[in-house]
Amino acid sequence: MRRMKTLIAEDDFASRKSMLRFLEQYGECDVVVDGREAVEAFEMALENGEGYELLCLDIMMPVKDGYQVLSEIRELETKRGIPEEQKIKVIMTTALTEGRNVTRAFELGCAAYAGKPIDQEKFENMLRKLELIP
Repeated sequence: MRRMKTLIAEDDFASRKSMLRFLEQYGECDVVVDGREAVEAFEMALENGEGYELLCLDIMMPVKDGYQVLSEIRELETKRGIPEEQKIKVIMTTALTEGRNVTRAFELGCAAYAGKPIDQEKFENMLRKLELIP
């Protein structure tokens, strides 16, 4: 089975730890705690030819919020000519579930939206729908 490479961008320790524990079963996970680190980690992985398949991105983070991060990542992919089907799948993870936040996240190019606390069963189904796990 193919192992998934995941980047977790989450500033809350408990959320970070629980997501890491859950996602490690599917492959390698890197963790960052603010928006700038998320963009840097993404860019570094691309430069090393080992990009991520999944980014779990918190919206409310220090330095750059999740919207800024998603926007910059999509820009980097476009500049590098990465085809749509090879772009990183982004799941926004947040306690902000009102409509305008969800709408904005999808407009910027996220693949899915998961409210916190994360329901692992729903999250696993989301990963299946995105064809990241069997």
